Amino acid sequence: MENGRNAADAARVIARALVYAVVGGVALLAVVTVGSVLGPMVVLDLATPAMAAWWTVFTAVAVQGIPFLLLGTVVSAAIGAFVPERVFRRVLPKNPALAVPVAGAAGAVLPGCECASVPVADSLMRRGVAPAAALAFLLSAPAINPVVLVATSIAFPGDPAMVGARLVASLATAVAMGWLWVRFGKEEWLPSVRRGGGAASGAGGWRGFRDGLQHDFLHAGGFLVLGAAAAASFNILVPRSLLDVFTGSPWLSVLLLAVLAVVLCVCSEADAFVAASLTGFSPTARLAFMVVGPMVDLKLIALQAGTFGRAFAVRFSAVTWVVAVVSSVLVGGWLL
Repeated sequence: MENGRNAADAARVIARALVYAVVGGVALLAVVTVGSVLGPMVVLDLATPAMAAWWTVFTAVAVQGIPFLLLGTVVSAAIGAFVPERVFRRVLPKNPALAVPVAGAAGAVLPGCECASVPVADSLMRRGVAPAAALAFLLSAPAINPVVLVATSIAFPGDPAMVGARLVASLATAVAMGWLWVRFGKEEWLPSVRRGGGAASGAGGWRGFRDGLQHDFLHAGGFLVLGAAAAASFNILVPRSLLDVFTGSPWLSVLLLAVLAVVLCVCSEADAFVAASLTGFSPTARLAFMVVGPMVDLKLIALQAGTFGRAFAVRFSAVTWVVAVVSSVLVGGWLL
């Protein structure tokens, strides 16, 4: 009888948690979607077309990120509540340097974007995974998963070299960053993980899953909104004529698109179509746009700052950007 009551209680808790997650996600997505339609109309009446354009870009970035953010927080809460640390110790090599490429390759399993990878990587660290391996997974998951690679093949029809170049350059960047963390990373740069913060430190089971889901989704969602606002501001404040100046130089075009990838915050499932539309730029420059974007953009930096701390986000994002650009140039020169 006692076991039956426990099972019934567990079923009620998980059902309630899933209802909260689905209803909360759908409600938030509905509000943003309605806002994206009505917002520009209201702003046009009250202010200027520029403000209406700002609102359109802001809601577009938010709508792209919310479903994958929900996916990531569900996975993160499930890992924190149900997966014991011994599972990760068995799957990953004990040597962090060997665990990095394994974790990087495992990023192909999760079909999500950068919004999903941050809470999952945080949960992995708090469950005993070496930070270097978790960070390699964080970078590779949104860049080399099957959804992204299929989208890239559709955006660049008849050009399998671009798909292969994206896979190789992105995986190389993720593994290189993991190895750099093994060599130079410091524990104090991850204060939340060192303190055992977050949902994983609380109760386990279905109740821990529910609490972790609520905490992670609300916490990360605020930083997603902040990043979307920053991306929208860039789109409005920087004139398009200024961008045309850089298209004539191969080196400047790579750097420009690498910077644009940071500020435009295009979801990794959609960035290949944006890159394909940039026909005035070289293939290597467009590759850099697709490699940098899923690993370093404004909303991702904001999510990392909120999850791991500002000191980590500044250092990690800056080095990742440099490594991703170098990797894109080398792989682009080789395959493209």
